[in-house]
Amino acid sequence: MNSQVEKVLHLPAYQRILLVLITMAIFVAGFYFLLYQAQMEQHDSLISTRNAAQVQLQKNQKIANNLAVYRAEYEKMQVRLEEALGELPLKREIPSLLTSIGDLAKEKGLEILRFKPSGETVKGFYAEVPVTLKLSGSYHQAAAFFDVVSKMERIVNIQGLTLGGAKDVDGKTTLGVDCNAITYRFVENATDQVVTKGGKGK
Repeated sequence: MNSQVEKVLHLPAYQRILLVLITMAIFVAGFYFLLYQAQMEQHDSLISTRNAAQVQLQKNQKIANNLAVYRAEYEKMQVRLEEALGELPLKREIPSLLTSIGDLAKEKGLEILRFKPSGETVKGFYAEVPVTLKLSGSYHQAAAFFDVVSKMERIVNIQGLTLGGAKDVDGKTTLGVDCNAITYRFVENATDQVVTKGGKGK
C-alpha cells in the first residue's frame, strides 16, 4: 500500500473527515470555475441574443403588419411631391412666366415703370428668380394685381412692398408701387450652374 495512503489511514478520524471535506471543496470549486461558470456565462449570452432577436422580430412584425399603411403614405407623399414640383416651372418656362406677370399688371390697369429680372439663386433642387417691379396705379388696381398673382398656378411671392408718392391724376389718386416678385424654378439636374444674387456664376 502506498505510504501516503497509509499515513492518511492512520490519521485521527476528524483529520480524515476534514481532509475529505477539503478535497470535495477543491473538486466543487474546480467544477464551478472551470465548467459551470463558463456554461452559465454562455447561457446568459444566448439568452441576451435570443431576447434581442425577439425584440427585432417584434419590430419587423410590426412593420410587416403596417406595410400597406406605409406604402399608402409613401404613394401620397409621391403625389404631393409631384404636385409641389408642378408649381415650380422649368428653366425654359421662366420667360413666359415673367411675361405673364407683366401682362397681369397691365390687365389690372397698372403702368409698368420698371420690370427688371435679377440674377437667380440656386438652392438645392430649386432656384429663386427675383424680378424688381416699379408700378404706378390706384390702390385698388394694385390690390387686384397682387390678388391675381397669388392665385397663379406657379408660385410667385411678393416681397418688399412699398406704396407711396400719391398723386392726383385726372381726379384719380395714383400711387407708386415698388416690390419684388419672387418666383421659383425647378433645377433640372445637379450640373446647373449655381448663380449668385449678382447674377455671376461661381
